Amino acid sequence: MTIKLISCGALRPDRRAISRTIEDIADDVDANLAAEYTDILLAGSPVEVDVSFNQSSAYRALRKLDIDYEIID
Repeated sequence: MTIKLISCGALRPDRRAISRTIEDIADDVDANLAAEYTDILLAGSPVEVDVSFNQSSAYRALRKLDIDYEIID
């Protein structure tokens, strides 16, 4: 399943927590790529990631960080 991370609505986003969450939920994403995705997301551009394991936990983690997402596939 592909999820498009659209934006982060938190007033003071925690880059490290967002990066760690992306690394945990996305398939084939390491720490460096997760940090790059975090920078892109916080700059205002959407990011697409593939999630194949435990999607409900992924959605919960994204909502907790106030990240707006859209299910693509």
